[in-house]
Amino acid sequence: MVSGRLFALAASIIAPVQDAAFDPVGGYRIAAYRGVVPGPPPGVPQIDAAGVAALGDRALLIDVVPAEGGVRDPATGAWRLARPAVSIPHAHWFPEAGRGMPDPAIERWFLDGVRTLAARHPRAPIIVFCLADCWMSWNAALRLRRAGYTQVRWFAEGSDGWRDLGRSLVPVAPYRASVRRR
Repeated sequence: MVSGRLFALAASIIAPVQDAAFDPVGGYRIAAYRGVVPGPPPGVPQIDAAGVAALGDRALLIDVVPAEGGVRDPATGAWRLARPAVSIPHAHWFPEAGRGMPDPAIERWFLDGVRTLAARHPRAPIIVFCLADCWMSWNAALRLRRAGYTQVRWFAEGSDGWRDLGRSLVPVAPYRASVRRR
């Protein structure tokens, strides 16, 4: 009896811990998106606010801040926002694209949109960001890396770090494929 209890105790200590905040298959964060992110996603280098500023408009900026209270019409792709949003100048906003398990239509819209933008700027590094301490940019950067983009950079401080650098944020609307930017 004692050896059975010891075995059960040892197994509970040795067994890998499943974190419910992560998808066990894809490894994406699926809950509690606001929190300290310990490091960049696998295969994606991190860039800081000064590095983003130094790139200027030579980078493709991808903002994945969620549209809190916003709703996307699945038929048209148009967003109805609960409040205005701001981002880094020249950023392309893909709300909800940083979810660990996004709606398939949003994931398709995100990947198609980034493909379109990257084709217009084939040598530009792709800088993915959200807010500071937000797993959504981590997820989105990993998703792009897995989609084959090799020039992805993760901007952990996001628009918060940009603002903290003394840089301005400007009004932004969700990405529309028909709208040419830059």
